[in-house]
Amino acid sequence: MQFLVALLLFLGPLIVFGVLIGRTLESRHFRRLEQHAQANADFFVTQLKSFPYAISADAAKSGAPIGAVTPTLVCTEVVIASDYLKNFFASWRNFFGGEVRSYSRMTDRAKREAVARLIDQAKALGFNAICNVRVETAEIGDRRKKGAQAMASCLAYATAYHCVEASGRGAMGGLTPDVAWNG
Repeated sequence: MQFLVALLLFLGPLIVFGVLIGRTLESRHFRRLEQHAQANADFFVTQLKSFPYAISADAAKSGAPIGAVTPTLVCTEVVIASDYLKNFFASWRNFFGGEVRSYSRMTDRAKREAVARLIDQAKALGFNAICNVRVETAEIGDRRKKGAQAMASCLAYATAYHCVEASGRGAMGGLTPDVAWNG
């Protein structure tokens, strides 16, 4: 009995500390992604296969930089790992059944981070829009093995191009990048 009390006194604070630190880091990452979306609200993001509001070849002849007119493929990959405590609680959820929300949030974080990196990459190349955004996810690691860590891998790619800014609407039309590509 004394052993169980000592074990609880030792493990209890560790579990509470792990939960608090994990949630703090995760919420900080979500806040950073939201700030990135707000900072890039003028960046046009869509899943359309065409180039909405694209600068035409005639605009290139009129003096627009050629690099900003020729569409370019941008690609990024993000891997986000889960901590051991989430894996432990997820194994219980897996045993009883139901949605494993911690893994859903981990995959959502990976997708949003990948799209944010696509936007940064396109901006670095001088573009102000991406279209044909595609996001592929996969689980990395074999959770059946003892001590294995669950990770979400997200590969995102899109076509970066330069779009014409319509007066008064902004390139996004009031949508944030995560809303525009999600629909």
